[in-house]
Amino acid sequence: MSISGWCFTLGILFVLIGVGFFIWGKKEAHDYELYLVSCRDLREFMERTPERPEPGALKHGGIIGMVLGVWLLVAGLFFL
Repeated sequence: MSISGWCFTLGILFVLIGVGFFIWGKKEAHDYELYLVSCRDLREFMERTPERPEPGALKHGGIIGMVLGVWLLVAGLFFL
């Protein structure tokens, strides 16, 4: 497989993984907010305590993966 083929393959892989992580992060954030709304203690909902960085980290990782995938797809076009 040539360099451009590898770049296309890795680019598509990273884009798919990035989209998956981004959607997973949005779902985690939505589920956590639904949990907080259902709690009887409104202090957790108002102050956002305890903090959970996981949903934001998943979304940021997904964006990084998508950017890297698009960059690899462009590199694959460049090496054609």
